[in-house]
Amino acid sequence: MSEKNDLYSAPLDGEWIKSSHSTTNGDACVRLMKITGGVAVDDSKSPHREPLRYTPTELTAFIQAAKAGEFDHLIDDTEN
Repeated sequence: MSEKNDLYSAPLDGEWIKSSHSTTNGDACVRLMKITGGVAVDDSKSPHREPLRYTPTELTAFIQAAKAGEFDHLIDDTEN
């Protein structure tokens, strides 16, 4: 099996975590869970959908790009 396929066979038996900037009622949160070989990512308002799963390399690349502001143009400033 490939590394990516292995991620999708990993059990979701950890604890979901969310940003401290998420809403307090938890209905609109991007959540992450450490799994064997990577991280699962889901949307709290759609718990019936299969979470996406990323390798540490993929998640690191995304986080570094976000920190560098590469996705800032996607945010509607009127919502903040």
